[in-house]
Amino acid sequence: MVRRGIRDTLTDAADIEVVGEAGSYSEVRDVLRKVSCDVLLLDLNLPGRGGLEVLASLREQHSDIRVLIVSMFAEDQYALRCLRAGAYGYLNKAGDPAELIPAVRALASGRKYVTPEISEMLVANLAAPNPESLHSTLSERELQTLLKIASGKRLSDIAVELMLSPKTVSVYRARLLEKLKLSNNAELTVYAIRNNLV
Repeated sequence: MVRRGIRDTLTDAADIEVVGEAGSYSEVRDVLRKVSCDVLLLDLNLPGRGGLEVLASLREQHSDIRVLIVSMFAEDQYALRCLRAGAYGYLNKAGDPAELIPAVRALASGRKYVTPEISEMLVANLAAPNPESLHSTLSERELQTLLKIASGKRLSDIAVELMLSPKTVSVYRARLLEKLKLSNNAELTVYAIRNNLV
C-alpha cells in the first residue's frame, strides 16, 4: 500500500517516470538488471537486508544511482547515519507525500535533498557535535536486531525476518548487550524507547 501511494504520487508529476518497484533486496537487484534509473527510493526496513547494507551495495555496484531514503524511522536517529552512508536525501514516511516530487527532482539533477528539520540537525551537529551515543557504534545488523527486540519480537522470529540463523541473531544480541552495557531484552527495549529508536 505504501509503495502504491508513493508510485501514485510520483506518476502525477509529468517529468517523473516510475520504471520499477521492489519489495526486497533481491527484487531490487532484479529490477536494476532490467531497467536503468537515476533515482532510487529506498526503505530502511527491507526483508533480509537492512537499508544501509543495501545502500552500501548500491554504491559499489551502481554508483551513478542517487538514493533517497524514505523511512518510518525518526530523522534525528537515522537521517545523519544514512547521509553519511551515501544517501542523497532522507524523507520520513509520516511527512507530506507531495514532498517526494521536489526530492526526486533534486536528486535527479544531482543535488541532495533534506527537510528543514534535517537541515537544522546538520547545522546543530556542525556547530556543537553531540558526544557519540552508544547505539551509533552499532552495525546495521545489530541496529536491526535491537529494533526488532524492542518491538517485542522473539529471536526465532527475528531470524526468520532477517533470513539469518537463530544462532547468528543470538550473537548480534550478545554484541548489543555488550556494546550498550545492558544485561537483558527488557533493558534493550527501555534503551530503544529512551533514545527514540522505536
